[in-house]
Amino acid sequence: MREVVTIQVGGFANFVGSHFWNFQDELLGLAGDLESDPTFKNHGLNMDVLYRCGETHEVEGGRGRLMPTDSFAHGRRLLILVSPCLQGVLTCTPRLVSVNYQGSLGSMSSSGTLYNQPPDVPPPVTTWKGALSTQRSQRRKRNLFLQSLYEDEQRQSTGVDNGHADAQDEIRDKDIVECLENEVQCWTDFSKVHYHPQSLYELSGLWMDAQEFNNYGSGKDVFSEGIRGEEMNDRIRFFVEECDHIQGIQVLVDDSGGFSSVAADLLQSIADDYANTPVLLYSVRDPGSYMRYKGRKMNISRDLHDAVSFARLSSFCKLIVPVGLPFLSGGKASTYLHVNDEKPYHCSAVYAAALHSLSLPFRMDLLGPTAISNRISGALDVNGIVQILPGPRQNMVAIVDSTMPAHSLTGNPAEQPLLSKLQSLTPEISEDAQDLQSVETLVVQGALASGEQRASVSEVQQAISAAYGEAMTRPRFCHLSVSTCPLPIPLPFPAIFSDAVGQRGEILGNPNPDAAPKTSLDVHSIPVAARLRSSSAILPFLSNRLENLRKFGIRRGALGGELLKTWGFGKEELEDMGETLSGMVRTLDPISDEDSDSD
Repeated sequence: MREVVTIQVGGFANFVGSHFWNFQDELLGLAGDLESDPTFKNHGLNMDVLYRCGETHEVEGGRGRLMPTDSFAHGRRLLILVSPCLQGVLTCTPRLVSVNYQGSLGSMSSSGTLYNQPPDVPPPVTTWKGALSTQRSQRRKRNLFLQSLYEDEQRQSTGVDNGHADAQDEIRDKDIVECLENEVQCWTDFSKVHYHPQSLYELSGLWMDAQEFNNYGSGKDVFSEGIRGEEMNDRIRFFVEECDHIQGIQVLVDDSGGFSSVAADLLQSIADDYANTPVLLYSVRDPGSYMRYKGRKMNISRDLHDAVSFARLSSFCKLIVPVGLPFLSGGKASTYLHVNDEKPYHCSAVYAAALHSLSLPFRMDLLGPTAISNRISGALDVNGIVQILPGPRQNMVAIVDSTMPAHSLTGNPAEQPLLSKLQSLTPEISEDAQDLQSVETLVVQGALASGEQRASVSEVQQAISAAYGEAMTRPRFCHLSVSTCPLPIPLPFPAIFSDAVGQRGEILGNPNPDAAPKTSLDVHSIPVAARLRSSSAILPFLSNRLENLRKFGIRRGALGGELLKTWGFGKEELEDMGETLSGMVRTLDPISDEDSDSD
């Protein structure tokens, strides 16, 4: 077993993670559905890489709860296996630690939904002898989607159908889709996954709202105060130490505010405890975090936060991948999508689809090469990724590109649409950079040969090889991973597909901008292509952070000097961060004279 432990820190990171785990849950459910597409039943992926098996303490009501292996409804939650023993029920939960504000779980309990643990009770106050009063906010009610999951599980666990007809379920599903489009407030509102009690960690005692928790300094003491750091480490240790042979740690961090500081301290602790375990870090942002302020001080604070956050986070991982554009609408990625940039529910779905594809090589099953090779190719573990992508220049910052739904493989190899439609999801990059030293890892899943016909592994390999052979510029090295299994679209996926997208993700024609977006009830799966690349195209991103750190933080009389002191940074530490960023720039551009300005 080559397990991966996933960590999600911050609001938008958990939005992305919620979609990511919904994809995995859908794959697990479709694999057990006798009526599903054979591609899903034989996908050749080892889901135990991301999931753990456990057992509850006792059987609920003496019956246990069923996984509907022969009747998995589209978009429904994967339940759990019946255990033949009396001790409890076997469970299947993500190997995940999620960190967020207290109260960010909405209607979900921090102990998850499987183990029936009692609610958290605050410890008694032993130093106060006077009267006590408790003010407790009422837990949010389940929305229509979560209520439907609860009712389905009750029906399956008791064996009582209640007369739900398919037509009634279809009507209810339409209502659910509409509900989610208009009512999602937190990431649990659309999550259909069961979580382990060790997975969901809420930061208690933060007496500030999201507007105040908006810079690196606001989170600088969160990890070290009280026992928070110890509690987070204990939860990570729980998942890591039960692994047979962990291949790496996958981290998603919302680095737009104080959670960046929390994550940096957590990553530093992980680096100390698991020095030989590679960390792959995705720093994610939603479009709202790019808002510029009217006051100059606030904009300087934002620029310094971006520089400090990136320098610190990159110090504790083998590879860092910035993800999140100021807007998704209007670019190549939205040719066949209707993304509302103001909805994290929308944007996070696009990013999660790319991260799902990029994670496929980690869990490709290597057993039975003859049969498996017809479905997957190009397995690569986390360590392989972080060894390949730095390339000959040892650049540890990667760009992520994606296209969804990916075009079919038909056409002139020199104009291969599957490659030409890739759009960067990394901000502040050079779009026209031609880097002969670039290194790439490309993942193609569920590609279509033409129409609705799935392309074989060999067809994808030949098409990509021909496209790169005909290209004017090509990477120094490209590792290709292929899976014939498309991205399944679960019920709680946003209504973002144009009318030109078919049920299996095929392109039907040119989209009509006035047509209503299609939902998960119309599109059941899509082909996706995603790429990580080490390229000099990332230079503007790095140079902007280096310049802002020097201009506002390091130079004599810098306007942000006093602010950085309140964040806990002294002159030497700032100069070290400046040298770190300068080294990244020199790695990609050896003739750069950027570091000559460091007085």
